[in-house]
This record gives sequence, structure tokens and C-alpha cells, in this order.
Amino acid sequence: MAGQKVLVVDDEQNSREGLSKILTKEGYKVHIAEDGEKALQEAEDYKFDLIITDLRMPDMDGIEVLKKVREKNKSIGVVIVTAYGEVNSYLTAMNLGAFEYLNKPIHLEELRRVIKKALEETPKLS
Repeated sequence: MAGQKVLVVDDEQNSREGLSKILTKEGYKVHIAEDGEKALQEAEDYKFDLIITDLRMPDMDGIEVLKKVREKNKSIGVVIVTAYGEVNSYLTAMNLGAFEYLNKPIHLEELRRVIKKALEETPKLS
């Protein structure tokens, strides 16, 4: 699955850059965005295979990013990550079509498993 495009969205620079480095080492082509607005612009400009977005961000949270991405593209996998896992946000994210909802800190093996599964199972538009 190497070479696939992944967008990492997180308002915390260390989280964003750390995840980007890990994914780049795994062979993915990684773009980063520090907020929801920039993420949506990136999603307009590039075709991503997967978006990994933080849940809590100023102005536009991960749920809103998920909603707006789904309005334009139902086939892209979206993984929500959060340090504040809550049942309500989990249910909302999953009902809106998130592929997975992960709690921080993210364990590398779990991340690999989720990404691989998301890229294999997310339907692609032809």
C-alpha cells in the first residue's frame, strides 16, 4: 500500500509532524494541515486515499471535517484520533462514516493495522 496519499490534520504541531514522519517512513505520501479549513482545501486540491484527523481543533473540529469531506467524497477513508475519547463523539463519528476512532496516544502497531484495513476496505470510486 506504499505510495498512497494520506492527509494528517492536527492543530498540535508535534502530533502532526510526528505522525507525518511515521507515515512517511512507512512509504505513504503525506500531506499535513494544521486546521480543518486547510484540510478541506488540501482535499479539494489533491486526491487522498485516507485522512487522519484530530477530533478537537479550534474553529472546525474533526467531526465537521468528516461531514464536509463526506459531502464531496464518500469513498475516502477518514480516521478520527483524539486524546478525549467520548461515547457521544465516537457514535457521531461512526454514524457519519468514519472508518475508525482512535484514542491518543496511538500505538504504532494499531495505527498500521487501521491504516492497512482502511485502505483495503474503503470503496474506491472509478
